[in-house]
Amino acid sequence: MTQERYEQKLNNLRLSWFRHFQEVTHNVSKTCRYYGIARRTYYFWWNRYQEYGLDGLKDRSKRPHHSPRATKPQIVEKIVYLRQHYYFGPFKIQMYLERYHDIRMTKSSIYRILKRLEMHRLPANQRHRPLREKFKKYEKPIPGHYLQVDVKFLEPIPGVIPQKRLYQYTAIDDCTRIRILRIYERCNQKNSIHFIDYVLTKLPFPVHSIQTDNGTEFGPQFHWHLLDKGIGHRYIKPNTPRLNGKVERSHRIDEEEFYKMIDGVVIDNSGLFNEKLQQWENFYNFQRPHGSLAGRTPFEKLQEKLKELSLIEGTL
Repeated sequence: MTQERYEQKLNNLRLSWFRHFQEVTHNVSKTCRYYGIARRTYYFWWNRYQEYGLDGLKDRSKRPHHSPRATKPQIVEKIVYLRQHYYFGPFKIQMYLERYHDIRMTKSSIYRILKRLEMHRLPANQRHRPLREKFKKYEKPIPGHYLQVDVKFLEPIPGVIPQKRLYQYTAIDDCTRIRILRIYERCNQKNSIHFIDYVLTKLPFPVHSIQTDNGTEFGPQFHWHLLDKGIGHRYIKPNTPRLNGKVERSHRIDEEEFYKMIDGVVIDNSGLFNEKLQQWENFYNFQRPHGSLAGRTPFEKLQEKLKELSLIEGTL
């Protein structure tokens, strides 16, 4: 039943009290006993009806005229913006408000605001789909112990003839979630080797092992290049992208937060694209709070790990 139909039903019920008094009992007490209401209730609505007519039979809002503890409209606007543009949940919104706006709110308060605005349910294509099997999450204890590397295939650029297809190479450290990103115009072993050499120059710690899928871009030349550098190389089982789960999940973040923001902007030059991607990489590593890291950035996680390791070495 809609709210409008419910209010109409209440109005008709209250009108029936007055008709019953006028046409049947001519006695307020008997009418009240018949409908199971108090005399005070009858006279309250009768006086409202005499003063305002049919509009007087409608329920009025019980909200206070002034709510000093209500969430400010500017904060609600920020919550709505993060929900609409990034599909963030209450926890991620809480992290962003505290880190970037120095606003402290509980997750339950944010959820109530979203529910009041009927924004507490995500679109169908953004909802979490639980796996049939539950996989145990793991994390390597030392930065650089394990890197996951993968390639994200970007859609052909519309409006550009001939159409170009770009490829985003991604490396993510299993321990700290620090990522290195780069765009290439071809997906082959030569570019894979170039990307790994680029990653090794940028990471502030040594790399012990790298994990990839079985794509041709990670073939024998790439494999032996890693071994020559003293870096282990492991292939995941075919058709098991979940084993590269951290890099796969980071690609989803790219789609939702980076590529969504540049949607409609035609960039047909890989050099310019890499400049934009570098800005996103810096934001991801140094400024973006991560739910999997309890609201910390990957760089903050790295600092904590290095501090822990230095303390351990000092006790040995």
